[in-house]
Amino acid sequence: MHNGRPVYIVDGSRSPFLKAAAPGPFAAADLALQAGRPLLARQPFEPDALDEVILGCVGPETDEANIGRIVSLRLGCGESTPAWTVARNCASGMQALDSAATNIAFGRSELVLAGGTESMSHAPVLFSSKFVTWLSDWSRAKTVGRKLAVLSKLKPSSLTPVIGLLKGLKDPVVGLSMGQTTEKIAWNFGITREQMDLFAIRSHDRLAAATDNGHFASELVPIYDTAGNSYTEDNGLRRGSTLEKLAKLQPVFDRPTGMVTAGNSAQITDGCAWLLLASEDAVKKYDLKPRGQLLDSNWAGLDPTQMGLGPVHASTPVLTRHNLGLNDVDYWEINEAFAGQVLGCLAAWESEDYCKTELGLDQPMGTLDQENLNLDGGGISMGHPVGASGARIVLHALTVLERNQWNKAMATLCIGGGQGGAMLVARV
Repeated sequence: MHNGRPVYIVDGSRSPFLKAAAPGPFAAADLALQAGRPLLARQPFEPDALDEVILGCVGPETDEANIGRIVSLRLGCGESTPAWTVARNCASGMQALDSAATNIAFGRSELVLAGGTESMSHAPVLFSSKFVTWLSDWSRAKTVGRKLAVLSKLKPSSLTPVIGLLKGLKDPVVGLSMGQTTEKIAWNFGITREQMDLFAIRSHDRLAAATDNGHFASELVPIYDTAGNSYTEDNGLRRGSTLEKLAKLQPVFDRPTGMVTAGNSAQITDGCAWLLLASEDAVKKYDLKPRGQLLDSNWAGLDPTQMGLGPVHASTPVLTRHNLGLNDVDYWEINEAFAGQVLGCLAAWESEDYCKTELGLDQPMGTLDQENLNLDGGGISMGHPVGASGARIVLHALTVLERNQWNKAMATLCIGGGQGGAMLVARV
C-alpha cells in the first residue's frame, strides 16, 4: 500500500454471475467454495499456508453465520487459519480486499485469500411484525379458550410477506430506494432516459463481445449444482438490445414519470469473486508470479440521497495523491449499479460547480474517455451480486490491463447508504 509494505495481487477467480431466480441453485457459501477451489488448487502452496481468509457478504443465510470461516474450513484452509466476514453493502468484496491489504502492508499477514460472495436469490422472505406478534400470543395460549380467542384476532393482512431483498435495497435513513437516488442524480445533471438506455445497450454489447472473444477465460471457473448442471458463463446477457425495446419498459422506482427501468439497472444476481493477495516475502517464499500491485485505496462518505456519486468522492482523492488526471489512468471499472448513476459520475467530474462545492477542487476534473471504461460490460449486463462486485471489478481491471499491456487501473463503486470505494492497481 502507499503507506506500508507492497501488496501484490497474485491470482484470482470468480464464478459465473447468475440471474437470481428465487431460490437459485447456490447459497452464498456454495458459490464461494466452488469459485475458490480451482484458485487454491493451482497454487504452489497448501491452503493452510494462508494467514487468513476474509470474505465480504451483505446477506448470508441464517446458517452461514461468519460465512468467511465456514468457507475457509470447507476450502481446507485448516482450523488454525483465522477467517472472518466483512459487510459494507455493495463494496463488501472490496472491503475484504482492503482489509487484507492493510494487514499485509503493516506486517500482520503475508498471504491472504479475500473476496466477496452473494446469493441474492436466497434473500429471506420474512413474516410481518404483526404476524410475529400473533405467533408469540399463540405460543403463550395454553387453554382451548385462549387459543380460540387468539385465533379470532388473526387477520389475512398479517400474512403479507416482507421481501427481505426490497428492504435491503432501500435506505432506512433517507427513505429512498437505490433506484430513487439515481432518479435524483439524473434530474440534477440533466441525464435523459435515452442516454441511460444507450449506456445499457452498450453494456450488453460489450459483454457479448467479451464473452465471444474469451476475455473472461482467465478469471471464470465453471460451477456445478447438485443436479449436475454446469454454469460456465454470465447468464444475464441480453443480446440484441435496442432503444425501441428498452423504451417499452416502465419506470420501476418513480412512476409514472421516472427514467430508471429494469433495462438500465443492474440485475439481481448470484455470484462470487476471490483474489489472492501476498506480501513481497510471500512472493519470494513460494516463487509466486504476481499479476498486479495494489497501489492505493480510499473510502468516502456523501449524501445518501446521492449515493451513486460515491465513485467520484472515493477515487478523486486517490488521483490527487498520485498526481493523476482521469485519463492518466489507463483503465476504469465503475460498477454499473444503474446507467444513470455511472453517467452521473461522469457528469460530476465535468461540472465545475460540483467539483468546487463537493470535492473542494479549483476546477473540474474533466472528461473521462469512455473507451477506457467498462470495456467488457458491467453490472447492467453481467449483474451485481452486491457482496461480490467490489472484488470482481478489481480482478477484471487486472485482466484488462494484462490484455492491453496497460499499466494502471482504477476500480470504484457506489455504496448504498451514501459511500464510495476505490482501488488503484498496477500491472506487474
